[in-house]
Amino acid sequence: MTPLVHEIAGLAIPELAQQFGTPLYVYDARTILERIGHLAAFDVVRYAQKACSNIAILDLVRKNNVLVDAVSAGEIHRAMAAGYKPGFNDPPEIVYTADIFDHQTLDMVVELGVPVNCGSPDMISQYGQRAPGNSITLRINPGFGHGHSQKTNTGGEQSKHGIWHEQIEDCIERANEHGLTIAGLHMHIGSGTDMEHLSQVSSAMEQAALVVGSSITSISAGGGLPTPYRDGDDLVDTAAYYEQWDATRGRLAKEFGHHVSLEIEPGRYLAAESGYLVAEVRAVKQMGGNRYYLLDAGFNNLARPIMYGSYHPMAVCPANGDTERAHQQVVVGGPLCESGDIFTQEDGGFVSSRSLPEAHVGDYVVIGCAGAYGHTMASNYNSKPLTAEVLISDGSPHLIRERQSLDDLIRHERIPG
Repeated sequence: MTPLVHEIAGLAIPELAQQFGTPLYVYDARTILERIGHLAAFDVVRYAQKACSNIAILDLVRKNNVLVDAVSAGEIHRAMAAGYKPGFNDPPEIVYTADIFDHQTLDMVVELGVPVNCGSPDMISQYGQRAPGNSITLRINPGFGHGHSQKTNTGGEQSKHGIWHEQIEDCIERANEHGLTIAGLHMHIGSGTDMEHLSQVSSAMEQAALVVGSSITSISAGGGLPTPYRDGDDLVDTAAYYEQWDATRGRLAKEFGHHVSLEIEPGRYLAAESGYLVAEVRAVKQMGGNRYYLLDAGFNNLARPIMYGSYHPMAVCPANGDTERAHQQVVVGGPLCESGDIFTQEDGGFVSSRSLPEAHVGDYVVIGCAGAYGHTMASNYNSKPLTAEVLISDGSPHLIRERQSLDDLIRHERIPG
């Protein structure tokens, strides 16, 4: 994304802002479809909807042969609203993956027949008591992890995720107690996995599958494919990614004497680059040596910078159509009453600046690569309404979520008496 922009997917940013208001999430459907195409070699592409779960996005990926992962009763409900069907199909359209069952979700997966990917041994026993004789898959923690932040590292003993690799025998016993078949394994060690770590993961998957044995009919490579946020970042080599996992799958198929399906579970990879957060500049101020652009969007809209120190590309869209603006070092922040409400910060909360074109009140700042873990992590902090969402498809903008009203904020609150 260049530092000075005027359009998103061919549509003028000021017109989008005037039509739908700001802050505003805008998604380009073409980018999502391109990323789906990159993964076509895999037998199953299963979208980790926690990245961006609007039902219009789910409908888009469903119509392009992508299945879905759900991590809550709410995500199962969303998937069904978007047209996915529960059931033990081959492959299942919806899979529930988590480290626990809450009571509502356990009831739901049993009643609807949603296959379960168990991330804790207790889940096997709890599910087996309610649904004996069914098949399950296991999410295995191989004992190591990797991530662009410790908070996104989902492997190793510092992570709560998955079944510890040394407890597989116990899990087999638990499954046998209830006549459950362990039909698949899943491994995901964190976001931003590189090829070196991938080799370690696929090797650990192979060893775990050999312990379980020939009941295995599918393996999932999980997600975590790297996303380019900075200039110079490269897209992951999905062909090499597939080749690594396909070799593992091939050896297991030969050992077991039957086909083993290979799944991948992208979330951020499909959604991140499609999304933009458009915000209006509402103040420009000098604080000692720092110049601030203060926007009408804050970490209530995009929490990744305050949570992980995440870098997002940024650009300025002049409201008057200027095509040239001088650059300056600026700190970009939001409206919330928190010193941490800064989009240009590093891990640990250290404020940094960014070289951006000169901006004035009424101009727009466009935050890129915001399609994953943007709106899905948004909150009503400071009683700020959730933003609208717009999907650009075939050159037209479609409102896929209405902006919350002030009445929506208090709709479910009650004063006793």
